Amino acid sequence: MKFMKKAMAFGIACVMGLTLAGCGSSTGNDSITVYSRDASSGTREAFEKANDMEEMLTDAAVTVDSNGDMATKVGADPNGIGYVSLSTDFEANNLTALNYEGVAPSEETVLDGTYGMQRPFSYVTRASGDFADDRTEQLVAAFIDYLCNSTEGMQVVADAGGIVDTTKSTPWEELKANHPIVDEDNSDLTIRTAGSTSVTDTLQAALESFQSMAGNFQFTMNQTGSGDGYKRVLGEEKDGANAADIGFASREFEGEEDVTQGMESGQYCIDAVVAVISADNTFGVTDLTAEQIKGIFSGEITAWGAKVRTLVIATDEELMIARDTKEVIEK
Repeated sequence: MKFMKKAMAFGIACVMGLTLAGCGSSTGNDSITVYSRDASSGTREAFEKANDMEEMLTDAAVTVDSNGDMATKVGADPNGIGYVSLSTDFEANNLTALNYEGVAPSEETVLDGTYGMQRPFSYVTRASGDFADDRTEQLVAAFIDYLCNSTEGMQVVADAGGIVDTTKSTPWEELKANHPIVDEDNSDLTIRTAGSTSVTDTLQAALESFQSMAGNFQFTMNQTGSGDGYKRVLGEEKDGANAADIGFASREFEGEEDVTQGMESGQYCIDAVVAVISADNTFGVTDLTAEQIKGIFSGEITAWGAKVRTLVIATDEELMIARDTKEVIEK
């Protein structure tokens, strides 16, 4: 029967929620508050793809603007759950990072492939000849080389939370010979960046470390989300008020984002997406599976500590009542 098939599917989803302390109607103080990023976020895209839940986000989710905003709001909400970059300072934001499918998020588990929720930090520059001037173009090329290939740059990224293989690097002293611009006084030049908010910590650390190595240039960072990275260097906003020299995304560029137009493009590190709860959460959750995450973020699992009882469904009317009260259903 059509309704019974739906009942069985709903029951399975709730049973999988038992290990995190419940599925069903809330008792009032155990309701889960779901926090999510906006639709243009690369972090959200990576999170939803990993958990097979594209376009399934509950209407009750609270939308936040950035990785930092997510960390702040979830950390302050004992009943909240969200997701952030692995480079986030969990302790400073009062967050508990949750294991995923039994694996703790770390540099080691990302590099060895055992941690499943990971994504690239990608970049693309303006097209050659489309920078403010030749010197800026040369400086951007030097910075990209420093960021992606130099021992010093890659170590700075790693220290800021990015995941890189520093064994595949070259000392900057060797690379700089290809970039004579760095030996000039560049205090009149500015590198402008845009795109993903998740790259902020690693990108800022790299820019700051490179300044004194490249003539004390200036930089401005306008990190508003992955969807803006391409638009502001090669897309419809490349000549507008928010134009940038390098655009970043916490995902691969895709679809109409044709990065082959750029002078350079690629990825400079790997990052993990981590499900997080407040350190003040008292429900004992330490680990979530992909199915549990899907249940929570789709709205099928709505409470941390709800008691679960099984109903035996005899009629379609009883099934509809059970679905409305979000009980576990058994044929």
